[in-house]
Amino acid sequence: MVAPSLKLQDLIEEIRGAKTQAQEREVIQKECAHIRASFRDGDPVHRHRQLAKLLYVHMLGYPAHFGQMECLKLIASSRFTDKRVGYLGAMLLLDERHDAHLLITNSIKNDLSQGIQPVQGLALCTLSTMGSAEMCRDLAPEVEKLLLQPSPYVRKKAILTAVHMIRKVPELSSVFLPPCVHLLHERHHGKAVGLPILCFSSVDRRIENRMGTPAHRRRVAHTHRHTRNRLSCPWPPPFTSPTLTPGILLGTITLIMELCERSPAALKHFRKVVPQLVQILRTLVTTGYSTEHSISGVSDPFLQVQILRLLRILGRNHEESSETMNDLLAQVATNTDTSRNAGNAVLFETVLTIMDIHSAAGLRVLAVNILGHFLLNSDRNIRYVALTSLLRLVQSDHSAVQRHRPTVVDCLQETDASLSRRALELSLALVNSSNVRAMMQELQAFLESCPPDLRADCASGILLAAERFAPTKRWHIDTILHVLTTAGTHVRDDAVANLTQLIGGAQELHAYSVRRLYNALAEDISQQSLVQVAAWCIGEYGDLLLEGNCEEIEPLQVDEEEVLALLEKVLQSHMSLPATRGYALTALMKLSTRLQGDNNRIRQVVSIYRSCLDVELQQRAVEYDTLFWKYDHMRAAILEKMPLVERDGPQADEEAKQSKEAAQLSEAAPAPTEPQASQLLDLLDLLDGASGDAQHPPPLDPSPGGALVYLLDLPCAPPPPAPIPDLKVFEREGVQLNLSFIRPPENPALLLITITATNSSEGDVTNFICQAAVPKSLQLQLQAPSGNTVPARGGLPITQLFRILNPNKAPLRLKLRLTYNHFHQSVQEIFEVNNLPVESWQ
Repeated sequence: MVAPSLKLQDLIEEIRGAKTQAQEREVIQKECAHIRASFRDGDPVHRHRQLAKLLYVHMLGYPAHFGQMECLKLIASSRFTDKRVGYLGAMLLLDERHDAHLLITNSIKNDLSQGIQPVQGLALCTLSTMGSAEMCRDLAPEVEKLLLQPSPYVRKKAILTAVHMIRKVPELSSVFLPPCVHLLHERHHGKAVGLPILCFSSVDRRIENRMGTPAHRRRVAHTHRHTRNRLSCPWPPPFTSPTLTPGILLGTITLIMELCERSPAALKHFRKVVPQLVQILRTLVTTGYSTEHSISGVSDPFLQVQILRLLRILGRNHEESSETMNDLLAQVATNTDTSRNAGNAVLFETVLTIMDIHSAAGLRVLAVNILGHFLLNSDRNIRYVALTSLLRLVQSDHSAVQRHRPTVVDCLQETDASLSRRALELSLALVNSSNVRAMMQELQAFLESCPPDLRADCASGILLAAERFAPTKRWHIDTILHVLTTAGTHVRDDAVANLTQLIGGAQELHAYSVRRLYNALAEDISQQSLVQVAAWCIGEYGDLLLEGNCEEIEPLQVDEEEVLALLEKVLQSHMSLPATRGYALTALMKLSTRLQGDNNRIRQVVSIYRSCLDVELQQRAVEYDTLFWKYDHMRAAILEKMPLVERDGPQADEEAKQSKEAAQLSEAAPAPTEPQASQLLDLLDLLDGASGDAQHPPPLDPSPGGALVYLLDLPCAPPPPAPIPDLKVFEREGVQLNLSFIRPPENPALLLITITATNSSEGDVTNFICQAAVPKSLQLQLQAPSGNTVPARGGLPITQLFRILNPNKAPLRLKLRLTYNHFHQSVQEIFEVNNLPVESWQ
């Protein structure tokens, strides 16, 4: 005998009483079999009960796809109890990926046309949850009509459905534009308070008088009386009561925001209602609509926040609208109570609005001071929000943010990792040439005690700031040495090369640097980056170390045996990496030409590593040993001091820029002419083309051989190469990417590509990242971009430099990947550029 089907409550109890997963699956499989049999029998009376049990099974994660068609049958039913469960099943079991969702379009359209408010509410909820683009286009006229219905209950749900439609189909903006101005006058702005699902039975009596059989109406009336007595549910349901009325005004503001973000015409249209929005917000701040919407003494903070966000959208890049709301923003910023979290939320949105519009300078300073006050709040979330906001403002309002530098530095000691990381990023952004010494002391102290996961970022930030704002070379060297000593294993890979270049370019600090590094190496050989720099410096300037005539530090007498013993210790240490041993072995080899004693000890150490397992180290040892035995007469010349290497970095770029400007000024300056050489210069100017310049020739060498020298120099001045045309490689929704090319004449194998990202749309492009790849025969180096945000309406573009080395002049192909956020959506594009100009690689 087949066991009868369980009721929903009994099913829940039996599932919860299962002690193992297998028992739970057994109960569910058995009940799903009963549900399938009931669906096959076509029982119309108990179909909604079976579907309710199936929905509970679906919520537990078990398959329930076989109930999709039953949802459609229940929605098409004339009974409210069926419609209620049918619409709930459609919201849970159907989505755009299922073709079955299109079958309920006609049922939703019929229910929206009826005058029964609960049925209209169910249809609107379902449409706003799983409505596809096709459904939104078909049902937009019905939703537009419901926006002007007298019932606040239906209007609020219609507004939220319109928001979903705009997000799905932005082309429908023109449909919902006219009703929004009328809805701004709505005073029912309170928080949405939905009816409990159990209280739906209290409306069945009124609905079933119009729908259903007499017998069913009697059963529902009995159920209503029983439920009302137990739950004390009010009768009739207060659909028009202000306390249960959904927030018409709040939903309208949200709808206008969606329209403005997706339609330039809507943005221009709603800028005319800025005074009305300002008046609504001023009324909220001063008097408030009603005390029942206040939270912790703040009048309806949800509505205030939404209005501030809408004002931020309307005032962005529009000076007239910004001036209209300046006084109001100052009033909100000064009168909002910050003792409660609701007030802090309103104040934070006010700050964001001030910073995003064309606000007055004093108002921006007030906003920064509010964020500085947030840093003293005991709530970690508020402090985190303040640090993140100040980090966004540090570029535009640097001086105002600098006033809160002590408070930001104190936040470095936060125990919360996310807070200390944000404080570190903001502290590094606050470093400039005037406070670099004080900030570096604070950051170096933090580096000694910071968590391991922050040490790499802190060390990297200190090195970059020191390279950019170093007051003297000695201070720069001391700062890098301190970082290497404290966090040598966490520094960037290029720290060693940068420090060796810095020391090599500071000839007056060679003796000071080698002594500092020798002392640091004698104390600790575990920091690999420090050991590598020290070994290189000892090998280059070991003679200065032995002289001991450095006046800037305490005198220290070092003999040759101590230096050699220290390098041998590095070679034999189990902590030394193969690259570190290579530095030490090279340093020993260079000391063989700088020390005055016998080189037998160095020869023995080098010969030991001829049989080393590391191939790189073995090759070096074999080559060095060959220098000793076969080419000893060339050893001194081969192991001379390294020449200076041109540095790449912010300082080098600035120095190159200054030297270029000085050269241009010197070329523009007038120079005396030699009358004896004017005829020869006129003849030479024929090759340069500019006849007008012959009237003011540069000075020539008056010696007899001067003319010959200039004649010989003529072939060395080729005409400048033709410019390479720019190329547009990407365009989507106003976001455009252009490539410009430069091939330096002194290095034809090098191609410099400048990526320029512009934005002509109405929404900002944030988190912009551009990545590139080239064939293996080419070498690609990506420079850091100028930013990660492209402002709307042709704001400041983002530029990024690509350096491509193509020595074989192979055909150039470029693969790009773009990731960014636009209109609250994440965008990722991967494409290949094959139409690069031939001049860029030939």
